[in-house]
Amino acid sequence: MDLEYTGPVRKMVSALADPVSYSLPIGDYSLSLDNIIGNSIRFEYDGEIICVGCGNQTKKSFAQGFCYPCFISSPLTSECILRPELCEAHNGVSRDMEWSDRHCLTEHIVYVALTAGMKVGVTREGQIPTRWIDQGAVETAVLARTPNRHLAGRIEVCLKSHISDRTSWQKMLKNDIDPDADVILSRLNLAELLDHDLTEYLSIHEDPISIRYPVLEYPEKVRSLSFDKESSIEGTLNGIKGQYLYLNDNRVLNIRKHTGYVLRVLI
Repeated sequence: MDLEYTGPVRKMVSALADPVSYSLPIGDYSLSLDNIIGNSIRFEYDGEIICVGCGNQTKKSFAQGFCYPCFISSPLTSECILRPELCEAHNGVSRDMEWSDRHCLTEHIVYVALTAGMKVGVTREGQIPTRWIDQGAVETAVLARTPNRHLAGRIEVCLKSHISDRTSWQKMLKNDIDPDADVILSRLNLAELLDHDLTEYLSIHEDPISIRYPVLEYPEKVRSLSFDKESSIEGTLNGIKGQYLYLNDNRVLNIRKHTGYVLRVLI
């Protein structure tokens, strides 16, 4: 191994290509992973975590990279991040209204995505297609466009009794895709189930997007790795999907889970 990079890592940056292109932010450097697939890689961790909110060292990470004070105060960890229907920014209520003006009071998309099975989700317009790639979706389609996060959340809640809002992550990682799933048909069916007062936000004529990932071999079983249990992880990089690295012997490493961890990466 000839190259070495050290610093706190952030979630991988992706670009829609065929297949998806990935890079790993580590410290001040962006490490392209595209040419590493099929080769050996080693990660070393000495126990240091840097909060992505304030930049201070923390003994434990909360909500993928925050120290506890930032976890309870940052707008990035507000309850409406996971439950957008609870967003109150349109009523002037937020942990940080300046942040909410940019992230909540902007166009949001409600979408259907095929990860393992069909799911519904919400994201900011500017997060497309990053959000879909992070979830490991292989096909997606826009269902609705709303002027704020709250309305998108209301649509999602309206549909959750008919379709899941979660990804079966192990099936997604094994590429165990429901062969009967149909993104276009699902979108049409869901559009008919929407409450009348929300139908004005429907956008069901946009073309679907297919996504292919740089994976040489999918695991038959999934063995999840963690730097909280192992200080050194090494192997052949067999591919990348979502925010997961595939290593040999059915092992997967969730990079986003370790946001803020100071790693030494050798390739």
